[in-house]
Amino acid sequence: MRKDRTPSHALARGARYAALALGATLAPAAVPAAGAQPVAVAASHHCSVPHYPGSGYFTSLVVSGTSCSTGRTVTLDYYKCRIHQGAKGTCHSKVIGFTCSEKRVSVPTEIDARVTCRRGSATVVHTYQQNL
Repeated sequence: MRKDRTPSHALARGARYAALALGATLAPAAVPAAGAQPVAVAASHHCSVPHYPGSGYFTSLVVSGTSCSTGRTVTLDYYKCRIHQGAKGTCHSKVIGFTCSEKRVSVPTEIDARVTCRRGSATVVHTYQQNL
């Protein structure tokens, strides 16, 4: 029997969230091949997250090659596209020209997800938690 009072499902949810958030904060590194010229990589910027319009919250927002303002717009527009199909919905359309993919971890009461949206060299990565 566990000595602490934290339910095991809460610990598991925390571990899933940590894995999603860690993935959102890691920026890819450019490593040139031997003899090749160094490749410039756009710096990633952590941005303030917009207000979550529904039941849940945005947990992180990282942009590269674009502004935080554009990142917040992409994040909210992706939410609107996704929620159009209901709380468990997904978005399969471009969002202001960005193509997005989503990785989810779900339990009966919530969805924890990491969304990566790309348009050319611009990248917007956000994570969210949707209560069901």
